Amino acid sequence: MDDWLIYRGVGAPDPHRIRALPPPPPWRAFSGEPLPDPAPPIDTSSTRRLGARVGTPPAQDGRALELINAALYLRRPLLVTGEPGCGKSTLAHSISYELGLGRVLQWPVVSRTELKDGLYTYDAIGRLQDAQLAERERREPDDIGRYIRLGPLGTALLPAERPRVLLIDELDKSDIDLPNDLLNVVEEGEFALPELERMADRPGQNDVRVLTDDGRRAPVRGGRIRCHAFPFVVMTSNGERDFPAPLLRRCIHLHLDPPRDARLAAMVQAHFGAGADERNLDLINRFISEDGDGELRPTDQLLNAIYLTQHTVRAEQGRREEIAGLLMRPLDTRQR
Repeated sequence: MDDWLIYRGVGAPDPHRIRALPPPPPWRAFSGEPLPDPAPPIDTSSTRRLGARVGTPPAQDGRALELINAALYLRRPLLVTGEPGCGKSTLAHSISYELGLGRVLQWPVVSRTELKDGLYTYDAIGRLQDAQLAERERREPDDIGRYIRLGPLGTALLPAERPRVLLIDELDKSDIDLPNDLLNVVEEGEFALPELERMADRPGQNDVRVLTDDGRRAPVRGGRIRCHAFPFVVMTSNGERDFPAPLLRRCIHLHLDPPRDARLAAMVQAHFGAGADERNLDLINRFISEDGDGELRPTDQLLNAIYLTQHTVRAEQGRREEIAGLLMRPLDTRQR
């Protein structure tokens, strides 16, 4: 395997690999003063998707690994396209797990999502109510930082020594403006919090501790957040829309085909143990053969079928095939 690869897709944690990542190119170097606090460990959101990856075949092919590592080296977002169920979101969790980058920051996108939702929220009403209560009780009001919470994108841009992994999921479902709104943040690696900026010149207000998406407190200096290590950003798309050229220019594009052969075997073994792909070869072959008929079958249908047939039918082959057939029906018919 090429020595330059930082992420190798082997499934086993190797947090020392990230130390081999060279400095960023000059045009992607950022000046935020690094914070000492490490990221929290991965949570159940990652373990549910990854299963027990140790000892399984590689989850990605050589071309995918090269593009993923290109995004790591160049400090550019990775735009991952492909059909539902092909492993786009899981890729972000796999990278964070293998490189020891901690909990994945997840920003699910819907049609009403705005850029500020990912950056931060400010509870102005709550602050006003608490200030009125403090006045009645004749005490000092609470610090403004108690009413600001960073979103997933805002937390990812905190000046950490090691990059955080940010998953912007299903960006193609967003309003037409969101991809364009992301451009400046992706390019500059920083953003302002106006509520803090206007107070920064007041005594004792230059450094304010705010709540992060991880539920921790982090300092914000001068009302701006400026990254140190640019986060590893994975943007996923099911191909429901095109993105503006300026955004595409700032991304590394990876298209994932539905998992087959070694990738499919890795997925089955990760969730059902070593040799599970061979024990369920009949279901895997049926899934693969029926997938070629122009109809959409997400991979999690195969996992559902394997799990259910393991627990409901142990000896009746006909019954096993019947249940598998019910679970592996197509979602829709694609245009050939």
